[in-house]
Amino acid sequence: MDHLDKLEAQSIYIFREAFHAIDKLAMLWSFGKDSNVMIHLARKAFFGQVPFPLIHCDTELEMEEVYAFRDKYVHEWNINLIAPICPPLEETDASLPHAARVASRKTLGLKQVLERHGFTGVIAGIRRDEEATRAKERVFSPRGVEGGWDVKEQPPEFWDQYKTDFAPGTSLRIHPLLHWTELDIWQYIKRENIPIVPLYFAREYHEFEGRSFGGQLMRFRSLGEKGITWPIASSAATIDAIIEELKTTKVSERSGRPMGADEDESSFERLRADGYM
Repeated sequence: MDHLDKLEAQSIYIFREAFHAIDKLAMLWSFGKDSNVMIHLARKAFFGQVPFPLIHCDTELEMEEVYAFRDKYVHEWNINLIAPICPPLEETDASLPHAARVASRKTLGLKQVLERHGFTGVIAGIRRDEEATRAKERVFSPRGVEGGWDVKEQPPEFWDQYKTDFAPGTSLRIHPLLHWTELDIWQYIKRENIPIVPLYFAREYHEFEGRSFGGQLMRFRSLGEKGITWPIASSAATIDAIIEELKTTKVSERSGRPMGADEDESSFERLRADGYM
């Protein structure tokens, strides 16, 4: 059993443990590489099916290629998709930086979905290596009645023993990819031939969302909404090239996302505390 086999087995175990322990379970689907790996793992865990709904909190600001990917694979993978439109920017916290406010629309949208459908557990595709706040997470992460996350109340998880029984009113976020790295994700995508949005591959960009790039070779390292997500300089136009790039790069995965690069880290911490993905 190699490294990817071990990660796969651990994630499948987490999926099955969550499905067994939580009555009303759903999973977030952003259409990014991590989300699509999660769908692939869920289908392996449950014999070719995803036995719970997927949630896409739609800001109506996704890129066209992302919506095209969703429309194709929601049918091909037989997905039960819940896709509400998120509340407008005006309903978010005005003290947050702009990128964080756009992201917080999803937080508000997710809270509405959880209340409407009564989900008590939500599977999300975060990884510890993505960002400092996420490094503090647990595989089974308890949330308060309003979905808030308290870093001080996270249970210990020794030897892959997970606490799934919490007080009434507690909801859970479940993170099957928490131990994976970005490189692991791409190596697994290659091995399993998992479909991904073509924006991840380098091409010439002359202009994007009002910014001029002069025909530079660029790709998206992380996918997000228009206006708060930008391509980064890269010549990696294949999965093999992306894997080789990741072995040597010093550039952050979220360098094309203002909330992860340009803005204060505290804004991300505030979003997490308020129930952000």
